[in-house]
Amino acid sequence: MMQSSLSKSLVLGVSLLGLAFTAQAGSAKNGYDKQQVVYHVNNIHTATGALRNVKNHLNAIGDENIEVIVVTHSSGAFAMVDGSMGKKDSNGNVYDFRDTVASLANRGVKFQICANTIRGKKIDKNKVSPYAEVIPSGVAHVAHLQQKGYLYVKP
Repeated sequence: MMQSSLSKSLVLGVSLLGLAFTAQAGSAKNGYDKQQVVYHVNNIHTATGALRNVKNHLNAIGDENIEVIVVTHSSGAFAMVDGSMGKKDSNGNVYDFRDTVASLANRGVKFQICANTIRGKKIDKNKVSPYAEVIPSGVAHVAHLQQKGYLYVKP
């Protein structure tokens, strides 16, 4: 009898701990938990889709329920460079990142660009988007954010 009571107490304690964690993380009204996410963009050819994923993610969770940081490096950093163009769409129009980055930044998305990439690819610092924060190392920063509990997304 004592073991059954102890087992019930243990199950109740674990359940309450789970509820406390959920309450601390917070829940969005649409059923998703609040989230902190790092999007890792290191390829210009996937950057258009990555930014579309960010927009869809915001729409699903709600801007107030998510913190998104887009870390760019290697050729993906060019999404943060004014005048850089992405893939052509089905109508033959070339994708310009500037408006999308501005729109997402206005919704609270933070953008970061790797200083190593700026140096290595000889990117003109005056052409880096005003919405992008320069960070020392893209890959190191992605790992740092993961250590802080950010969920990792690699489109």
